[in-house]
Amino acid sequence: MKTTKKLGVWMDHSIAYLMEFTSKHFEIETIESKLTNQQKNISLAEYESLIKSKEKKQLSDYYKKIGETIKNYKRVILFGPSNAKVELFDFLSEDERFLKIKFEIKNTDKMTANQQHTFVKEYFS
Repeated sequence: MKTTKKLGVWMDHSIAYLMEFTSKHFEIETIESKLTNQQKNISLAEYESLIKSKEKKQLSDYYKKIGETIKNYKRVILFGPSNAKVELFDFLSEDERFLKIKFEIKNTDKMTANQQHTFVKEYFS
């Protein structure tokens, strides 16, 4: 994606759609998390212990990938149905490269691609 000033990010814990806002058209980048449902035939306690460390590492990697794109923007709207957007913001706030970026966070439902584009267009217009 080209470096521009405005970016919309619809995300949950499994996927992020990064939409660069321009006056012409949207350029979209998709980043998928490596979070998966582990086998359920182990005990719940074993399962929770196993996934906690794996999940933390996978989410960290996911947020780092998203951050690599976000660092090139001046204004970013994070939106989506889960708390992943808040977790991403907290994660990026610990890195001084993101301190000059203006972030806003909005709760939304699941959206189609067209709804996401409309949301970002209306937000930045």
